[in-house]
Amino acid sequence: MPGFSAYTALFLAAFVAATLLPAQSEAVLVGLLLAGEQPALALVLVAGVGNVLGSLVNYALGRVALRFRDRRWFPAGPAALERASRWYGRYGRWSLLLSWAPFIGDPLTVAAGVLREPLWSFLLLVALAKFGRYAALAAVTLQLV
Repeated sequence: MPGFSAYTALFLAAFVAATLLPAQSEAVLVGLLLAGEQPALALVLVAGVGNVLGSLVNYALGRVALRFRDRRWFPAGPAALERASRWYGRYGRWSLLLSWAPFIGDPLTVAAGVLREPLWSFLLLVALAKFGRYAALAAVTLQLV
């Protein structure tokens, strides 16, 4: 895969994978690492930036979502919002270090927006988690080759 299209495909896969839509950016990253045509550091950076920006979309959706909490179609009732608020109050912003994790990571980034986590701490913790995951995956992949 030529350079620019490889980076574009990886960025898009990482971006979509960070949203609530299903996607697998890890498979794309491993495939590109195994092909060996692009530097590993560049691939990790592209994947990390795409994934953090996708999480930022979730955060923004969470910030906007509360405006509609009184609507019938709103996906979470007052009790669910209260539970999420208590949970986030207990574990706080540090739970965003799990934003890399399957199944819980994407909802955590939405919850951070709903519960008004400051943008600076959101970006810092999510970036640490996302870049860390891709760096670890790249290190393991290159070690096994």
